[in-house]
Amino acid sequence: MNVAQQAIRKTVIKLSLVVIGMFGFGFALVPLYDVFCEVTGLNGKTNSQAYQYKSTPAAIDKSRQITVQFITNLGEGARWEFRPIVSQVKVYPGQLNSVEFFAKNPTNITRSSQAVPSISPTEGTTFLQKTECFCFEQQTLQAGEEVIMPMRFVIDQEIPKHITKLTLSYTLFDVTETIAGNMDS
Repeated sequence: MNVAQQAIRKTVIKLSLVVIGMFGFGFALVPLYDVFCEVTGLNGKTNSQAYQYKSTPAAIDKSRQITVQFITNLGEGARWEFRPIVSQVKVYPGQLNSVEFFAKNPTNITRSSQAVPSISPTEGTTFLQKTECFCFEQQTLQAGEEVIMPMRFVIDQEIPKHITKLTLSYTLFDVTETIAGNMDS
């Protein structure tokens, strides 16, 4: 093998390793992004676990109110009807609050969905704590079934004074095929 062939072979090996590395990095991006968002609170992603609320009379800040708006969207392929019962509420920081969302499966088959929350402004993400939420689990509705789903939350007293409004948006994704695929395994 001459020098030119050896150089070409080294280049091919290096490029192959770069391609394999890029492919592996692409797979690692999703979990890395989720960890990054959970740690920093960026992108409006919220904690996917229930917050443990501790009630004390002094914990409620009645000197100000925060407006919390609710928006719902359907992800690609989602066939449910999905909306908040009320579009916004005014709450005191530190007070436990409850709201409800309506969901209906208008199809003629059983379908499962998963709601993914997002909060804006992103600075407020760490201050809205959910104690109970339909978004913690996948929801399955029979054909034509409808349900009222509760969501309980508290706004942390430490929320900066300049934040007077939070928008909590839920996007509902159809996960029927994913669940069926997991049951086949």
